[in-house]
Amino acid sequence: MKLSHSLIVLLITAAITLVGNFAGYRVGLLEALPGILILVAIAFAGIILNKLIPIKIPSVAYIVTLSTILTVPGVPGAETIAHYTSKVNFLALATPILAYAGIYTGKNLDALKKTGWRIVVLALFVMVGTYVGSAVIAEIILRLLRQI
Repeated sequence: MKLSHSLIVLLITAAITLVGNFAGYRVGLLEALPGILILVAIAFAGIILNKLIPIKIPSVAYIVTLSTILTVPGVPGAETIAHYTSKVNFLALATPILAYAGIYTGKNLDALKKTGWRIVVLALFVMVGTYVGSAVIAEIILRLLRQI
């Protein structure tokens, strides 16, 4: 995908997120706009890094790494980034992404049918594993912090 196409998709996602953030969580459009633009900039920078660095890993790995580095306490600008992006509700951000996933899945329904029942079993293992893994990590952290 060309960089210009990626940027257009990011901007469309940003616009839908702004509307969803306003409609669902009553955060003003102008109040959430800086956070949305920061998220778009980080995502676009991750996509560019994916194109520039010869190691072939998904763009999301670059995006997550970059966003983690930029928000580590003590990194210049981390507090500002955290402040503005906190105005963007996660579910408002997830809605357009899930819509794209649904469209993609619908477009590739024949390939999905070929996987058959195995995909259901795999999905169940992934969901249960994620839930149990998250619960175990939370339990360990809360015990270490003496919260439970």
